[in-house]
Amino acid sequence: MHQRRSTFSNIIKKKCPRCQQGDLFLKPFNYKDALAMPDHCSHCNQKFEPEPGYYYGAMFISYILSAFLFLGIAGVCILGFGMSVNATFAIIISLGIVLFFYTARISRVLWIHTTVKYDAQYE
Repeated sequence: MHQRRSTFSNIIKKKCPRCQQGDLFLKPFNYKDALAMPDHCSHCNQKFEPEPGYYYGAMFISYILSAFLFLGIAGVCILGFGMSVNATFAIIISLGIVLFFYTARISRVLWIHTTVKYDAQYE
């Protein structure tokens, strides 16, 4: 039996929301299929895609996360450092490329954590 982790820790570690032990994404990381997820949790058998198009809502979470992050960066670059708009866009586009898969994965994790809750029975 393991000690229950906080939801935040569970999201950062990308673990199954029901048992907190199974991984939500296939390992090792593969750029060709970066969002690949197993069909079910390896520990509690929770289905990771309960219905077709389930992760459509994660797209909106990804958009919100990216928008706030990039608006904040733009504000710091332009107002804080006096950078030009073109230089700021170059930084934002570069960061967008680098952080794309991480943002997409975190959005999927956040989405599944909104609908599937922890169940101590599956520890």
